Amino acid sequence: MSTERPHRRPTITDVAARAGVATSTVSRALSRPERVNVHTREHVLAVVEELGYVPNPAARALESGRTRTIALLVPDITNPYFAGVIKGAERAAAAAGLTLVLGDTQESAATEEQLVRRLGRSVDGFVLSATRLPDDDLRRAAEAGPVVLVNRAARGLPCVVADYDSGTRQIVDHLASLAHESFVFAGGPAESWSGHRRWLGLQAAADAAGLEPHRFGPYSPTMSGGPAAADAVLASGTTAVVCHNDMLAIGLMRRLAQRGAMVPRDISVVGFDNIVGADFCTPPLTTLAERSEDAGARAVEALALQVNSRAPHAATQLLPTQLVIRESTGAPRSPASGASEAPGR
Repeated sequence: MSTERPHRRPTITDVAARAGVATSTVSRALSRPERVNVHTREHVLAVVEELGYVPNPAARALESGRTRTIALLVPDITNPYFAGVIKGAERAAAAAGLTLVLGDTQESAATEEQLVRRLGRSVDGFVLSATRLPDDDLRRAAEAGPVVLVNRAARGLPCVVADYDSGTRQIVDHLASLAHESFVFAGGPAESWSGHRRWLGLQAAADAAGLEPHRFGPYSPTMSGGPAAADAVLASGTTAVVCHNDMLAIGLMRRLAQRGAMVPRDISVVGFDNIVGADFCTPPLTTLAERSEDAGARAVEALALQVNSRAPHAATQLLPTQLVIRESTGAPRSPASGASEAPGR
């Protein structure tokens, strides 16, 4: 039987002994090279390569005060909109040499607050996407460490948001061009910042275009929220509905089909987000496209700046939006063809 001892991973002590320097010098050469003489640093790095030493992340975190890990929290990991945010954030994190951890807050401010508190000491900062936390709680979180918001704005905090003023004008102008005279906004969660901004933008654009807006809800921003929204929309007799997001719009269209209402002949439907699948439903959904992947990437880049500089960067980044017109919108039926009667009643 062989008496050869199993291979042991080299430690920082092994590197220090081979290089003839203190372990603190090895640590500085790896984590703060500017504090080590250039010749000493090159000698230490040569020994590190020779021995195949890999620094312990936990030890480096203790030395530098940084974990090189950041957290991204989203309200609903099953919503395809957040898949874009996650993809962009992961790409930017990898480029910055950061590890990204993901948390699902389940549309709950309490759950989100618990995650922020629990992860606070384990990460260098947070990207909070469509956060449900009140502004005061967000500012308290930012006092403890860097925070960047996506799809939410709060005074004094860096954020990446969509241009809803332009986007809602595009929606209303489209409906007006089709000769709709009014529309219903099927709203999402009451605490949704983006939902509030969308409604304000729709109201302003409707006033400018001479359309009459009505708000229904709140509804769950999921396909399961669609039936209740669809029933209320049918009862109203409206010719057009703008939904909080695409998930709600798709669920609404399914219920309209069950009730015998045809889209867009009886009711035009518009969504927000342009998620994967918005063009697969029947009919394909007209929706406002937001740059979710770009938003996730920019948020991580802004967070990395804070982590590296230890200074806040409270800039707001505004991303453009574009209305993608598909077959779910059309001209309303004339009174002679029965548009005055709400279908499915």
